[in-house]
Amino acid sequence: MTRHALIAALLAASSLGAAPALAQTASEKLDALDKRITRLEDLDQIERLQRLYGYFVDKGQWTQLSELFSDDATLEIGGKGLFLGKKRVLEYMQTAFGPDGAREGGLANHMQFQTLPDVSPDNKTGWIRSRAWVMSSGGWGLPLYENAYRKENGVWKITRLSGPFTMYSSWAGWGKDALNNTWPDKFNPAPDLPPSTIYLTYPAYYIAPFHYPNPVTGKVFKPEMDEVGAYAGPPGSAVQKKWRETGRLVDGSQPIGEPPKE
Repeated sequence: MTRHALIAALLAASSLGAAPALAQTASEKLDALDKRITRLEDLDQIERLQRLYGYFVDKGQWTQLSELFSDDATLEIGGKGLFLGKKRVLEYMQTAFGPDGAREGGLANHMQFQTLPDVSPDNKTGWIRSRAWVMSSGGWGLPLYENAYRKENGVWKITRLSGPFTMYSSWAGWGKDALNNTWPDKFNPAPDLPPSTIYLTYPAYYIAPFHYPNPVTGKVFKPEMDEVGAYAGPPGSAVQKKWRETGRLVDGSQPIGEPPKE
């Protein structure tokens, strides 16, 4: 029996012999239960999607990874710049890191931690804040993700992947040779648009905006962020306007779905 059929059966049973007012109360409770279950399922699917992304990175499964993205998705990793669309996500991965498949002597473990998913009140948009601990042939990395998701025909997909690095170093460790991992021209392919944010890695630090408000006070915490002189086109041009609106992080002031109150 499906969840909706079970809820309908419970509703029918609860209404037998009940006064109209009492039946309405039961209906409201069952509706709230359905919304609560839907929200929990959506949160679980978003979290699973992010973890799947990490496992596909581990073994270089770039085609599988690209299929986690919506057709109009944006990808921005390590200050490299913005890549627009699912096809460019695949091109970026295969050009920068080689063809699909694990390589002998290669290591790219991309372990996902501290996942904090949320969904919008209409259950159509989602966000996650999480970390990845990268253990690769090149050394150690600690990216932080603030990603966005969209439910398309009942299936959650990544619409924005934003992964600024907190720290990057060789095998010698961040205590000896913390490296900058934010330069756009580090390797091919070139991005479609400049980075949305210019930042520094450890020993400096960058606070990515939180997609959620403080859960106790309800207040939005907005890190101090100054504009920098990065341009995709002449000031005032259509290209520059598009860049300023592409791949941007939400800041917690947007509506976020909450579980029904008891």
